[in-house]
Amino acid sequence: MSDGAILVVGGGPAGLSAAHALVATGRPVLLVDKAGRLGGAPILSGYAKLVPSGEWARDAIGGMVARVQSHPRIEVLTDTRVTGFRGTPGAFEVTLSDGRTRRAGAAILCTGFTHFDSVNKPEWGFGTYPDVVTTTQVEQMLSSGRGIHCPSDGRAPERVAILLCVGSRDRQIGREWCSKICCTVSANIAMEIREALPQCSVYIYYMDIRTFGLYEDKYYWQSQEEYRVKYIKARIAEVTSDGRRLVLKGEDTLVKRPITIPFDLVVHAIGMDPNVDNREIAATFGVALERHGYLQKAPSYAGSGMTDRAGVFVAGAATGPETIDDSIAQGQAAAIAALAGAQRTAAIA
Repeated sequence: MSDGAILVVGGGPAGLSAAHALVATGRPVLLVDKAGRLGGAPILSGYAKLVPSGEWARDAIGGMVARVQSHPRIEVLTDTRVTGFRGTPGAFEVTLSDGRTRRAGAAILCTGFTHFDSVNKPEWGFGTYPDVVTTTQVEQMLSSGRGIHCPSDGRAPERVAILLCVGSRDRQIGREWCSKICCTVSANIAMEIREALPQCSVYIYYMDIRTFGLYEDKYYWQSQEEYRVKYIKARIAEVTSDGRRLVLKGEDTLVKRPITIPFDLVVHAIGMDPNVDNREIAATFGVALERHGYLQKAPSYAGSGMTDRAGVFVAGAATGPETIDDSIAQGQAAAIAALAGAQRTAAIA
């Protein structure tokens, strides 16, 4: 790998996009990922159909992986971490977890996020009742071909509740941010359940619905009008069991009355947490964290993807909750910014 290489850390959608954009200009890339394979959350967590394209994650993101892995100017190192990073733009020294060193002209951090762990919301039944699952687990059911089922006994559910904002917009557990994608993903999952199980009733319990931008019509309205998904504005107190079915308890906040409703399957629409390694990543690369624990990016008006350290750029959900499509676009933007920075450094030298 030549000294002109750009280091990309993270092999999810943003990192794959950045790597491909860089080599398209002739710049070699060193792509490092701590996981055993590339693809990030869509591949490692077994996502099903992506929003808004409707493509299967294994095909859409899998295609990006294949494109990067087959490129002769991209060196891919999986099961690898960056443990040291020092120097100046154009002449960084990169130390890897296996003790090897590389040189790089710049770095792009595409280190993604961590799914919220629902055990931190114990009153809603996850970890206590096997038929309380997460949206990620439902995605895995769909992508594996096993179909929607109750984990306790394998039966197809007749009634499903999807609880929004699990691990988002919740000051009591230190999650003060909206995770941006959960409402839309939940509406999509609800439609997939209804399509697979037409006799199954699906309810979405929400504080607010935030199918932002052009997603309102395709997901929010279509799920109600075509798929008959029912939306209930509510405050959920707890999920328990009567020994046969799950029981959801709370308050319907529109009509101001308590609710106690049985369900076969309860789904937590889990939010996006900062990458659990962000403190280590920030310390290694000498960049700042914003107050919630995501990597801090510089104001976009100064330049896309910049951090507070020259020569180090950032893209995707490393900086906060983000969609896959926007992560891909940010990866490309960070690649352009890194190339522009490299050219300025070369001109000064």
